[in-house]
Amino acid sequence: MHMGNDLLKGKRGIVFGALNDMSIAWKVAERVVEEGAIITLSNTPLAVRMGTTDELAQKLNAKLIPADATSVSDLENVFARSMEALGGQIDFVLHSIGMSPNVRKKRTYDDLDYDMLTSTLDISAISFHKMLQVAKKMNAISDYGSVVALTYMAAQRTIFGYNDMADAKSILESIARSFGYIYGREHNVRVNTISQSPTPTTAGSGVKGMEGLLDFSERMSPLGNATAADCADYCVVMFSDLTRKVTMQNLYHDGGFSSMAMSYRAMEQYNKSFEEFHDENGKIIYG
Repeated sequence: MHMGNDLLKGKRGIVFGALNDMSIAWKVAERVVEEGAIITLSNTPLAVRMGTTDELAQKLNAKLIPADATSVSDLENVFARSMEALGGQIDFVLHSIGMSPNVRKKRTYDDLDYDMLTSTLDISAISFHKMLQVAKKMNAISDYGSVVALTYMAAQRTIFGYNDMADAKSILESIARSFGYIYGREHNVRVNTISQSPTPTTAGSGVKGMEGLLDFSERMSPLGNATAADCADYCVVMFSDLTRKVTMQNLYHDGGFSSMAMSYRAMEQYNKSFEEFHDENGKIIYG
């Protein structure tokens, strides 16, 4: 258990996307409160029913405001009720929202259902734009506020099985840059994305080959995979006043994975996979 350092003392925040105690957003909510923030929580009505977010809300003394993040009026309600509950403008927002019906229905990338693709992009990326646009029009985020969305390296590099979520993450990261320019110029609000290691959350475990991916990135990264708790720490820093000039960035939080091409640990495992094809004298068995 951390001791708080009051890094977020007096700050008000909204955390979107905490489903259960495996969620990165859940860990972020716990950490920011530990650091002195007061917050509200939001998730879809379905997620609120299926998950355990109400348990977190009680534990953190946080109002839980159900909302469909693809609905502008729902988002307006979240910001209005949050400002009311917390007694002022919002200082930080976490967007931890992603879902692909195509992935859920096991539609491969070369056989996508286009209505489902629209849904993937709306939920996972356009919701971030809606969130920012609603907040700006309502003047709901205080000057020098901080907004973070969680993303993944599949936006830059193709990762087997990540499917149409890769496109969603590309758009998400682009929105952070495009909106970050305007929000920064007008209100000094910073907008960044954190590109996190593969993380065994409910959302993450839906990705094809997740276990192999976790193991590979663990071996490839000099520091190993960043956990959900590690990500929460990074979010605290991004929400604090210590990062006031960091904006429009895609920040890799992955133990070094994104700068690696081959590590000793990955090579060692790769070589092991050939051993079963040799006889006791080291000759390759082709038959």
